[in-house]
Order: sequence, then C-alpha cells, then structure tokens
Amino acid sequence: MAEATLTFPPDFLWGTATAAHQVEGGNTNNDWWQWEQGGGGRIYEDQVSGEACGWWKPGGAEADIQRMKALNTNAHRLSIEWSRIEPEPGRWDHAALDRYREILKAMQKAHIQPMITLHHFTNPIWLAEQGEDGQTGWLHPGVVGLFRRFVEKAVSDLSDLCETWCTINEPTIFGSHGYFLGKWPPGHTSLREYLTVVRHQLQAHAAAYTVIHDLQPGAKVGLAHHMVDWHPRHPHSPLDRAVVRLLDQAMNRLVLDTLKTGWWQPPVGSKVELADVRNTLDWIGLNYYVRYDAGFSLRALKSLGIAYDARPGAVRGPGGWGEFYPDGLFACLRRLHQHFGLPIHITESGLPDLNDSLRPAFLARYLQRVWKAIQFNWPIMSYYVWSLVDNFEWAEGYDPRFRFGLYTVDWETGERTLTTSGQLYAEVAGTGTLTSDMVRRYAPDAFDDLFPGQGPADMHRLVASSAPG
Repeated sequence: MAEATLTFPPDFLWGTATAAHQVEGGNTNNDWWQWEQGGGGRIYEDQVSGEACGWWKPGGAEADIQRMKALNTNAHRLSIEWSRIEPEPGRWDHAALDRYREILKAMQKAHIQPMITLHHFTNPIWLAEQGEDGQTGWLHPGVVGLFRRFVEKAVSDLSDLCETWCTINEPTIFGSHGYFLGKWPPGHTSLREYLTVVRHQLQAHAAAYTVIHDLQPGAKVGLAHHMVDWHPRHPHSPLDRAVVRLLDQAMNRLVLDTLKTGWWQPPVGSKVELADVRNTLDWIGLNYYVRYDAGFSLRALKSLGIAYDARPGAVRGPGGWGEFYPDGLFACLRRLHQHFGLPIHITESGLPDLNDSLRPAFLARYLQRVWKAIQFNWPIMSYYVWSLVDNFEWAEGYDPRFRFGLYTVDWETGERTLTTSGQLYAEVAGTGTLTSDMVRRYAPDAFDDLFPGQGPADMHRLVASSAPG
C-alpha cells in the first residue's frame, strides 16, 4: 500500500519543554515554595514540589538530557530560576549560575539547542514581598527595573551557551491565575490587579529585549503567549458573542496588540502608550492547548457573568480543561502570522493523559496542522512538546490526571518510562516526517481524519468498486 508522507523543513526544531520549579526540586526560596507550605487545598492533596524531577542534583538534569537525545529531538525549552541566581536583592549566587552552565553544556554535548525562559511563573520571595501599600511583587512598577537587572546578570553569564531567549512565559496566565482567579500566589482576585501585572510583564519583556541585544547583538528574543481558541456557546446569542469578544480581548489580543502597536488598551480602563514595548520581538511564541465554548451565565456573576467549558461530547482534558481542538492551533498560527509576520515558535503544546491513550492521536493531529501551516509558507520554526517528563504541575501538583510527560515518572523511585506518544514523537523527530504508517501504528484513531482514503475500509471499497460488474 502506498504511504503518505508529510515532510517538515530540514531545519525545523523538534523540542520538548520544562520549567525550573517543576523539575529541579529543592527550590525553597521562591513564592511558589512558600505558597505550597500554606496547605488548605491550594495544591492537589496539599502536596509540595519537594525534589520534583531531581534536576538540581548532580547528574539529574543530565540523565533527562540523554532522554531528549533518545527522542531524536534537537531543541529544548527550559527556564532558569531567578530565586536561585539572585537569592537576595543584588546578591548573585555563582554556584547556581555554574549549575545552569553545566546543564547547558550537557545539552550542547547532546546537540540539543536550548531556548532559555527567563521568567516562568516563579519569583524570589524577596521580590514577592517588596513594595508597599498593597503594591508588592509584580504589582509594583519597580519590578521592571529589578527584572532588567536579573536578566543582565543571567545573560552576561550564559550567553555563550544560548542564543534564543524567551523573556516571559504566558503573561496572561501568570496574571489571571495569581491576581484575578486567586488560584496561584499571591491569591488575589482583582481585575485591576490582573491588568496591572500583565502591563508590567510586557514592560519587563521590553526592558529584557533591549538588555539582551545590548549584550548579545545576534540573540533571538521573544515571548511565549498562551492563546485560547474561544467560541460562543450559542453562536446567535449577542450576549455570548460579547463574552467571547471580551475574553479574546483580555486573554489574546491585549498582549498581541500591545507588542505590535505600543499602545496598551485593556477592555476596561484608559488607553496608554507603551512606546518601549513596540517592536520588541524577533519571534513570537505560541502556547496552545485547547478551545472553549464561552457565554454569559447568571450563575457566574462572581466571574463577571463569564462561563466557559468544553462543548458537550468533545475530547477534553481533566479537571475542567477545554476541548482539544487541532484546528484551533491552525487558527492561532494564522492569526499570529497575519498579526506580526515574524517567525513563530510553538513553545508549548501537550495533553495530560494518565494512560497515554489519547496523546498519540493528539500529537498526530496537532502536528498535521503544523505541517499544513508550513505549506502556506508561514514561518513556523519549531514544536516544543509539553512536557519531556511528568512534573509538578502547579496547583494540580502530582495529580495523576495531569501527567503530561513523554516519559512517565514513578514518584517513589524516580524511574522514567517512555510512552507510546514518546515513541511516535521520536520517529517524527528522527525522520522529520509524519507518515500514514506512523499514524496507523501509533494513533489509529486519528488515521481516517489525517489520511482519508487510505484506510483498510477505503481500500475494500476501492477494490469492490473496480470489480467487474
């Protein structure tokens, strides 16, 4: 039987992703560690990150870097921990910087290209507490200068081992979960604070962009933006359509428009010029997972009447996650290309899947949409799977329903086990292709969707229709 082959560019980056606090372990000097100690249901079963995946121990990260190599990947997105590098204001821990150099050199030896994220949700405790009159941490305008100082030190020490930098991970998720929904530290519930924090993160990104290029003119600097594909629950309802416009403005467009135009225009509040933010991207990063149906509900008045969920019958994630919808990935890529015309890195994409029963088909479907976008000559540079290994998943802790890893982790022994989806991804990364044979072997549920006309039933119909009659 003839096989179909979707071929990716030879310089395409096949990657995985992690974040420092989720994999390093023993990270006791940041606001997330402090948050974990509070109990009270903040984290699943009041768990704490503890030793996580053991990356900070000698050889811990290096062992997983060899697993990256075994997956045939050529890139990895990791973050570095501000609280390790600057444990007190203005005091630098050179042993921590040396440990990051060891990890980066191990990646270099394994021919894994690093992308370093400079802020992935966690903050030094001293930063979270700095400020006054309720304006602490990222609410305080002085945070921009403090982040700039940290970036200058980190890049000065590590730029010989990395040329691709992600300044901030998901400003709207960091802002919404910590300052509007109250689920993450510091646990606030204020729309005004959400908007303030997102604005400060964009200003910090711009300051970091300038610093990095001053220190490393050839660097490639961007930001990872989380996008949700929003749809009105009832397409003909004016209220539902208005809710979707509001959500899209607050969660998608606010960041994109500010980065493009230099004007901050929140859904509520005054329009403000942030000229320094304009044109501070060499590339844009997309973190895409799900789509939601959204609408107005009287039962959700505490959340401004906004209610959202996966549509009935959709393939969805655990714990209220939305619909896994590959066409939404394609739509977000098209939107980013039309908006910026810049190189696009898919900096996160993944599926929590305890038994790895859905993830192979998820990967096949999402990668097919990436290939489709490339056929339109959109500059899609990479795909980073979230995540390389199971890890501490923030408020979900070690909830088994939130296992994202291509390698599962036994939390009692630390043993890693390659999943079926990891085997699929290794073949894709190793060949630079997604073939009908791979999908047939690893993700048969996705076969008819991705390769219509090539299944056994189609061959049977073809033979039957050609028989003499």
